[in-house]
Amino acid sequence: MEDQNKNLILALVLSTLVIIVWTFLFPPEVQAPATLEATQEQMDTTVPTADPVTGGIAAPTDAEAAAVADAPRVNVQTPELSGTISLLGGRIDDLKLTQYNETIDDTSPEVTLLSPSGTPDAYFASFGWAAATGIAADAVPGPDTLWTVEAGETLTPDTPITLVWDNGAGQIFRNQISVDDKYMFSVDQSVENTGTEEISLRPYGLLRQEGMPSDLQNFFILHEGLVRMTDGTLEEVKYKKMLDFAVDDREGTNAERQDVTSAGWIGYTDHYWMTTLIPNQAVPFRSVAKYFPGRDIFQAEAVQDAQTVAPGGTASVTTQLFAGAKEWETIRDYQEAGVTGFVDSIDWGWFFFLTKPIFWVLHHLNLLIGNMGFAIIALTFFLKLLVLPLAYKSYVSMAKMKELQPEMEKLKERAGDDKSQLQTGMMKLYKENKVNPAAGCLPILIQIPIFFSLYKVIFVTLELRHAPWISWIQDLSAPDPSSILNLFGLFPWATPDVTSPIHIISLGVLPILLGISMWLQQKLNPAPADATQKMIFAWMPWVFMFMLGRFASGLVLYWITNNTITFMQQYIIMRSHGAKPDVFGNIRTTFSRKKGEPVAANSPKKPKSK
Repeated sequence: MEDQNKNLILALVLSTLVIIVWTFLFPPEVQAPATLEATQEQMDTTVPTADPVTGGIAAPTDAEAAAVADAPRVNVQTPELSGTISLLGGRIDDLKLTQYNETIDDTSPEVTLLSPSGTPDAYFASFGWAAATGIAADAVPGPDTLWTVEAGETLTPDTPITLVWDNGAGQIFRNQISVDDKYMFSVDQSVENTGTEEISLRPYGLLRQEGMPSDLQNFFILHEGLVRMTDGTLEEVKYKKMLDFAVDDREGTNAERQDVTSAGWIGYTDHYWMTTLIPNQAVPFRSVAKYFPGRDIFQAEAVQDAQTVAPGGTASVTTQLFAGAKEWETIRDYQEAGVTGFVDSIDWGWFFFLTKPIFWVLHHLNLLIGNMGFAIIALTFFLKLLVLPLAYKSYVSMAKMKELQPEMEKLKERAGDDKSQLQTGMMKLYKENKVNPAAGCLPILIQIPIFFSLYKVIFVTLELRHAPWISWIQDLSAPDPSSILNLFGLFPWATPDVTSPIHIISLGVLPILLGISMWLQQKLNPAPADATQKMIFAWMPWVFMFMLGRFASGLVLYWITNNTITFMQQYIIMRSHGAKPDVFGNIRTTFSRKKGEPVAANSPKKPKSK
């Protein structure tokens, strides 16, 4: 029995250590946003120009920031997006998500996804051509080419725009840009060769971030950085890992190239938003990820095969650009429309085989109920029902062990300090009563992967962001905002900031309910024979209460519901097998003392003296 209890303790301690590591060793890092002075300092550094034959794209020029500010623009307006497109490079570089605010306050600014070069967190998409043969490098459009509007005034789902550029050397380039009612742009690139010589050139799309994003969370379980699909295989590379790419002396970059036969895309993702280049899924292209160390620039490129255009001929390609929120339904619809593995751009984690179905059930429960908090409660009932056949035998075994508690106490008194005699007697007792002590570990072993999977779902999925439940819980992805330090809002002073040393004791209503629910559930379990183990179990509910207190309130809500359902299941099963658990009696006797030692929960009462 002692070995079994040690295994149980080990499982709990290991799971606790994992949570502690995630929470305290990998906290979000607060980084100062880039300043205009820092951006200008970066602009003063020169970078070699890319070799056009390799399909590489040159780094920005020194005068780029000023040119972007002065360039004319075309408005973008859709139900989900608003912004502008700069005619310098045809850049999609000013984009806001109209349905999402930075905070739960509806009057707070809308989320900014893309920003022009020269501003903090500059981030944009551009589409052009790289010269191969028969055409000069400066005769193809790039990120600093000044286009003109040939057709259209405002880009909407119903009105595309067409940009045109004549290089004066016999070639006319056009970019027709359209957008749907969600987040997908389509860019049709074409070149008309009016010259007398055959030319060969490569179409490309690029995403460029000037500096590492200032709002990175740098959380262990969250991927932020490069994400790409190569022939159906997903790859995730964090920003810091891109600094270690192999050096390409021809371009002065750290680069990693992959040739995609089909079924691929490349882009950047953060917690809830993503920008992705998606070439035609049936054609090959080169997927390139670069870091310009001299300029602190991250760049992703989708470079397609060279197009050969005879005199009087025309060539065209189409590339899609996803720029928006990682809404599961929206991304799934794009995947069903032909974007290979697009749902995997959501960071499902190592337990994807659990997180995907758990989210699917949660999402549809939310659609049915209309409230994400109650959907989490319903999901908990569903999961408990699903694992009940496995947990039933465990609860039966624990009920029998609870009934054997008085016999265990007598055995412990007879054995004294003889551990061998105690263990032999316990195993004999279990064998005679057909009890399997290891069965008590089963609910915990089942619960741990489900807990971590649900934690992942609540943490990474956009659908939980700013999702309200009841009253004071207006964001299930954030910790409970109430605090015992101001008596849950009855006193006028504010709760301590997250940087305050007393923040950890600023417990809200949900964490306190979590501790109580764990404590009550523990009263139905047989107490360990070892005093040290008993003490660890006694403190565990309160340790978890503080440790999980700053977790997402949606996760704490799940844990409270799970504990409550477990308590009811276990109580009913124990009663059905003849046990009569006296929960409140257990609570009272927990604090009683006999010669300075705790009294066993089910120890027989002494007869009153006459």
